[in-house]
Amino acid sequence: MVLVVGASGATGRLLVEQLLNRGQDIKAIVRSPSKLPEALRNHDRVSLIRASVLDLSDSEMTQHVGGCGAVASCLGHTISLRGLYGRPRRLVTDATRRLCNAIKASKPEGLTRFVLMNTVANRNRDLHEPLSLGERCVIGMVRLMMPPHVDNENAAEYLRTRIGQEDAMIEWAAVRPDTLLNEDSVTEYEVHPSPTRSAIFNAGSTSRINVAHFMAELITDDDTWNKWKGQMPAIYNKTSA
Repeated sequence: MVLVVGASGATGRLLVEQLLNRGQDIKAIVRSPSKLPEALRNHDRVSLIRASVLDLSDSEMTQHVGGCGAVASCLGHTISLRGLYGRPRRLVTDATRRLCNAIKASKPEGLTRFVLMNTVANRNRDLHEPLSLGERCVIGMVRLMMPPHVDNENAAEYLRTRIGQEDAMIEWAAVRPDTLLNEDSVTEYEVHPSPTRSAIFNAGSTSRINVAHFMAELITDDDTWNKWKGQMPAIYNKTSA
């Protein structure tokens, strides 16, 4: 069983489809089930939980993660004035923290995989990922003007520093796509430990369905997971690298 939050979003619904294709049973926390395609809403292996993830109580959150071998977050802020500057400003970070706390409260028998959709504009501070002066200046401005970027950074930092590499209950990976595109089918893509190009001055592209495919591989394929767990892989469409 896999719990998906942000399942009604543009990438989240694709992740649900990819997981279903791999035979997984899904719990999906969605604020508006009508945003999901009918085939997913009525699928016999999809259990919908109608709620805003941050409105759930701690006990409800623990109940929902119970029995799930993996949790995937595709949460993001809506591209609108309210979505960018309104509340909740810490949507991704607070959801990540509360989901991890719920996993621990549920006392899973084995390690639970947590897969976070993040951004290539966020650095992995476990690695040497240098930024030019120009990039530092632009990202500094983005931090001041775009609260969702700080939220994405803090969510990944929570996994990196608070969960870390040796947690007894949770293993994690934060997937970092570049500029997101809508495509109808999975295409060839490349995954790297760190960005291979400047997200500011030489951005690449990543289709949402490729992100969903890679996240599903992390959740269901042990070799893929063992290669990337505890890391923040950057993913690009192959033609853009």
